[in-house]
Amino acid sequence: MRRFLSIALALLLFCSLRGQEFRCTVQVNSQKLLTTTQAYSSDGDKKVFENMKQAIEDFVNGRRWTGIDFEPVEQIDCSIALILNTRTTATDFGGQLQMQMRRPVYNSTYTSGMFNYIESGNFNFSYNESQPLDFDVNNFYGILQSTIGYYCYLMLGMYFDSYAPNGGEPFYGMALQVAQAVDVSQYSGWDTKNSRNRYWFVENHINSAYAGLHDAYYRYHRLGLDMMTKDQPAARQNIIGALRAVQQVNKSHKNLMAVQQFMDVKIQEIISIFTPAPAEEQSEVFRIVKEISPLNANKMTGFAQR
Repeated sequence: MRRFLSIALALLLFCSLRGQEFRCTVQVNSQKLLTTTQAYSSDGDKKVFENMKQAIEDFVNGRRWTGIDFEPVEQIDCSIALILNTRTTATDFGGQLQMQMRRPVYNSTYTSGMFNYIESGNFNFSYNESQPLDFDVNNFYGILQSTIGYYCYLMLGMYFDSYAPNGGEPFYGMALQVAQAVDVSQYSGWDTKNSRNRYWFVENHINSAYAGLHDAYYRYHRLGLDMMTKDQPAARQNIIGALRAVQQVNKSHKNLMAVQQFMDVKIQEIISIFTPAPAEEQSEVFRIVKEISPLNANKMTGFAQR
């Protein structure tokens, strides 16, 4: 009987894990609060930060974001880091939010960074331990869950784009719905006036004028990285093709958030891939990167001379 119960519990755990899309780890850093004279920052109040961490992990990992069943080994690897700078009331916080997402590469143990974004401004939100993090794409329940939900759909879009042409299209649409449900008169970072905020980030992915981004995600990952163990020269050519697609998008509209994010995340990987490549490939990659992102091109030591 005891053995039967153990098997039943194991199956129940497996079924509860089956389906969820994300395997997300969360860090909540409250050190800055504990070393200041702010109210509500005593050592005895640390429990709220532990509960906040767990609530965010449960929010991301315990929710069905798509209608697709994911096996545990297929879950998307992501992380959230929340560095708290201010606490003005028992439930009102401010800080810096960083979201990261990685994609496995076929037939290898390597994972490729796809998304690594730090909110440039102060991220202000409310968190009440006694209230659940309710969420719906068409309704606003709180800035914490709207922001994290928005980024989850954005990451899902990039992830599925990397496996199939335009595979992420429905998820970008969901991210846009989340953005449109936020009252921009009360919360910053969502309006259409500032060209570098959450609204425009997702707009870069749904505007048909920038369709080359979706092609780039697919070429770079599915036709490039996933082919590296099979045919490296062909894989590198496909990655160059992906960079050309990004280059064309950049020519039509300079300094798009999505383009710069792509280059910032991928530059070290690009350098690693093309360091052993023929000189003509290195030169072409350097020219493309320099046109798109001169600051990142400065990291490509030696590429220009070959």
